[in-house]
Amino acid sequence: MRNLRLADGTSLPVLGQGTWMMGDAPRRRDEEIAALRAGIERGMTLLDTAEIYGDGASETLVGEAVAGRRDEVFLVSKVAPSNASRQGTIAACEASLRRLGVERLDLYLLHWRGRHPLAETLRGFDDLLAAGKIARWGVSNFDVDDMEELVAIEGGERCAVNQILYHPGERGVEFDLLPWLEGKGVAAMAYSPVGQGGTLLRDPALAAVGRRHGVSPAQVALAFAVRRANVFAIPKAGTTAHVIENAAAADLVLTPQDLAEIDAAFPPPARKRPLSML
Repeated sequence: MRNLRLADGTSLPVLGQGTWMMGDAPRRRDEEIAALRAGIERGMTLLDTAEIYGDGASETLVGEAVAGRRDEVFLVSKVAPSNASRQGTIAACEASLRRLGVERLDLYLLHWRGRHPLAETLRGFDDLLAAGKIARWGVSNFDVDDMEELVAIEGGERCAVNQILYHPGERGVEFDLLPWLEGKGVAAMAYSPVGQGGTLLRDPALAAVGRRHGVSPAQVALAFAVRRANVFAIPKAGTTAHVIENAAAADLVLTPQDLAEIDAAFPPPARKRPLSML
């Protein structure tokens, strides 16, 4: 698995595993745990979850999947905006740790901006760092103006990651946000990198590129997302077969012809666009 380095030197796989909507259905539980473990075995050792995913059900599922192999994985979770006061951030993290069955998160994110001032959330992050309950922190769904406000706060420059919606059909971040993050040494974590609802994967341009390489449109979309030096992606896969397909995308290198065809079908932004989020 190809790797990306965070500003602190930590090496992460360019493809991790997302878990949104995993853990909700008891009949799929064993299959989903097997899929997460299969991903770990193939180098997709970053697992992303959040307290709001199934009201903690996703974190519980991830905890079961990584039981006995904590040192092999990089665990990410998120605090909901409604909980992101200083004390609320601490309490939310502690609850996430209990559901995951671990003592520390490798990365803790603010899921999106809410009513609590960013300075309060950062103080909560600082307290968690001091207590050894998180190793680093970041944000999610932050645009350039949000990031500039964040780094103007004392300690805000320690933000490690911004998790954002990014795939061929959602390229607005290429205009300003991705260059801003790269310039500041903040990694971008692409969520929903193959889109939602399957529409993207039925696009003829992605299919044509895939046929040329003997891969699926989903693998093309993943290769597109991680082609930039500071972007890694967290596709979700609920079956082992799907995980195996995702992992293979890390080896796909898109050619200039491929990228030109994708640009023709999904033009890069020529102006600032509002940040999209799910």
